[in-house]
Amino acid sequence: MKKNKLQKLKNQYEETPIPVELDEVIEKSLQRNNKKRWQPKWFIGTAAAAMILFTAGINSSPTLAKNIAQIPILSSVVEVLSFTKFEVKDGNHEASIEVPKITGDSEEIKALNAQYEAEGRALYDQYLDFAEEMDDKGHYGIDSGYVVFTENEQLLSFGRYVVEMVGSSSTTMKYTTIDKQQQIAITLQSLFKDNSYISIINQYIEQKMREEIVESNQEKMYWVRDGEGVEEDLIEVFETIKEDQNFYITEQGKLVIAFDKYEVAPGYMGLVEFEIPTELLSDVLVSNEYIK
Repeated sequence: MKKNKLQKLKNQYEETPIPVELDEVIEKSLQRNNKKRWQPKWFIGTAAAAMILFTAGINSSPTLAKNIAQIPILSSVVEVLSFTKFEVKDGNHEASIEVPKITGDSEEIKALNAQYEAEGRALYDQYLDFAEEMDDKGHYGIDSGYVVFTENEQLLSFGRYVVEMVGSSSTTMKYTTIDKQQQIAITLQSLFKDNSYISIINQYIEQKMREEIVESNQEKMYWVRDGEGVEEDLIEVFETIKEDQNFYITEQGKLVIAFDKYEVAPGYMGLVEFEIPTELLSDVLVSNEYIK
């Protein structure tokens, strides 16, 4: 009975009509922008997977794993006018997936929206497949949405979170920072003159990790080289930020480097962030237009 219900949901979902212009939007954007951050493996060549099952009205308060009470609405030039949402609750299994849609008419914005919709589709497929495999053997859930970190006349920084619950929970966050006036996405690399920023940020983060461990009397813990209680043969210690490292820019124009749960610390530390002092970056910044 349960498998029939899941199959019915999946059939209904897959029969939803796909806008024919979506393929063209994605193709043009990928040709124009070769940056890896906009090309997840399942995204290229799968534009038809970008339509979501249910469309709802204005989005005013998505939640982040019941720890975030309210999410502000995006506004001004770049804003969320509607969102796509689908929810399923069936016994021990449940999914709540909200997908942001950004206004704007640039190819970059269109490609971002297509990416977000495709990611929502992939999450829903993942839920259906996993719930069917588990049947009634245990609890499985997915909670996904977005949270705004910065919104002013120039910048919009927000993160799209996924909380997956199978016994314990894991949390990932993907960040987007947009120049609202130019309607373009800002990458971490584009902020700097060359790759020298990587070693500067690495050194600062390692130093802060060690300081916080000591200052908290080891209540805080990071996987840092030579850190107390860290077995390097068992745990991959932090060495460097990635090319596509998660980041956002605060209202005050400060750069924040962000890590997912379990990425650089034990699970009880949750999502980890480090605000990088601008004075450390001043010599390698392209300009102070975004980072102040």
